[in-house]
Parts: sequence; C-alpha cells; structure tokens
Amino acid sequence: MVFKKMLSAFGVGGPSVDTVLANPNTRPGLALDGHVNLVGGDVPASIEQITVGLVTRVEVERGDSEYAGTMEFHRMPVSGPLELAPKQQLAIPFQLPMPWETPVTDVYGQRLRGMTMGLRTELAVARAVDKTDLDHVAVHPLPIHERILEAFQTLGFRFKHADLERGHIHGVQQTLPFYQEIEFFAAPQYAQVVNEVELTFVTSQRGVEVILECDKRGGFLSPGHDVFGRYTVPHSDAGRPDWAQVVDGWLRETTSRYGNLRARGFGAPHGHHGRRGPGVGGMVAGAALGVAGGLVAGELIGDAFEGDFGDFGDFE
Repeated sequence: MVFKKMLSAFGVGGPSVDTVLANPNTRPGLALDGHVNLVGGDVPASIEQITVGLVTRVEVERGDSEYAGTMEFHRMPVSGPLELAPKQQLAIPFQLPMPWETPVTDVYGQRLRGMTMGLRTELAVARAVDKTDLDHVAVHPLPIHERILEAFQTLGFRFKHADLERGHIHGVQQTLPFYQEIEFFAAPQYAQVVNEVELTFVTSQRGVEVILECDKRGGFLSPGHDVFGRYTVPHSDAGRPDWAQVVDGWLRETTSRYGNLRARGFGAPHGHHGRRGPGVGGMVAGAALGVAGGLVAGELIGDAFEGDFGDFGDFE
C-alpha cells in the first residue's frame, strides 16, 4: 500500500478525470452543459477542488516582437473537497455560462482559420499530481454577428484569417483581456481604396460594438495607413433586411472620413498589426496592447497545453 501511495503521488494509479459535454456547440451568452466523470485509482484520493475553464490562443505584442500564448480566460468551480474511494465512479454535472465577449470560432459549421477554443477541466488532488482534461468547444455567432458576416460575404469580401489580440480597445467597454480580429481581403469594388479589412465584435447583453480597421492603400504621393470606424448595434437589429447596404455605408464612411487624418497627425503606422491609432468624434481612439493592468480574467499559460490543443486536429 505504501508503494501504491508513492506511485499515486507521481500520477501512477491515481484518479482519472474525463469531461463529457452535452453539446460542444454554443454561442456567446449561452452555456455549456456537461458532466465531469471521475474514476478512483488504486488508493483513496482527497480531491481538493474541480474546476472547468475556457482556454484559447492569444497573440501578444511585447516591444517589437509578437508571440502566441495559451490563456484561460473564464473559469468556474464544479466541486469543492471530496473523498474518492478506490475505483469509485462519480459524475458531477455543471453548467458554464459563456461570456458575451467569447470569440466566435465556427461559422456555418466551418472553423475560422486561426481560432482555437477548449474547455479545460482541472482536478486538484491532495499530495499528488493534478489531473487535467481538455475538450473541444465550438462557439457559433449570434444572429447579429451572422447578419454582419453575411453582409461582408454578399459584398464580395473573402475571409483571410482570425486571431485574438491581447489588450483593450480604447473607448470600448470590455470584460475580457483580449479582442478578436476577423480579417478579410478587400472586395473588388473596394480594392482601389483598401487592401484588407479587420472586423471586431465586442458583444454585450444589449448589443454589439462593431469596430472596423481598414488597411487603406497609399496614393502617388501619400503612404498607406490604417483607418478606423466604430458602430453600435442592438441585438434587435438582426432582423433588418438591408445589412449589405448598412455595412457598405460603414465602410465608405470609415474610409472617406479618415482619408486625410494622417496629414493632420492622426492615424496608425501602416503595417504594424494590431496597433490602433487615435480617431475622432466617437470613433475608435486607439488600442492599448501588450500587458494590460487589471485584467478581469486570464493569464498566459505559455505552451502548457499546446499538445492538448494539437489533439483537436483541425486547429490551425
């Protein structure tokens, strides 16, 4: 028995954990339902706590360098202390509310290239190696997101890539320590004006802040630069029939209103990904990137779970 306890302390013959989700598909503002299934090992185990948390990959700028890290940004306890007998089986139900700002990973059944999302279960075992389990989660857009994404497609924009940037957008109320950027190649009718457009949703229970960043082409005597637009839309507007016209208006207003700002000392450096420059009159004023103070949740875990994410296969 002493030898078994020693082995258990090193994770051999200890309890196992496996989380089963009722449905891995969800949306911002909804919930993930599931069970944490425990099986006792060869010796009794004192479980200190069981938690579940959402993890994803986030891009971080630090000085002139940029790297990707894995971040847990939302967690919840499932169980407090309990004793698990040898070979005992327990199933503990849970319901994890999804933050409204949870980034979208899947649209119409297709993974957005560059996005990852998982549910990490942590079993804290007294005097032994902690156990973890990681399950794939697919976050689908809300109706208002779908209408806007459909409008970009209708206008001829082609999806390029999506990622998460650590930081906060100036003037926009955020609860998570990052924001999502969905990048599009410019549609033909805009190609003379912009190279690419980045779309950001900052969603709340009331609606969504839509932030546009357009990589504007330079002219014969003027360099290219980024221009920004910010628009607030309630969830109730999802039923509007003219979203392509609305988004077209946003794009034209953003690119024209900001066309001459660079000459007046405004604007962001061209080509510096994610660094937002000041705007005017209620539009985006900038983005503070890098390590932000007072983060609501989430610290970078580094590469601790890179191997687990790789098991999902289609993460890019």
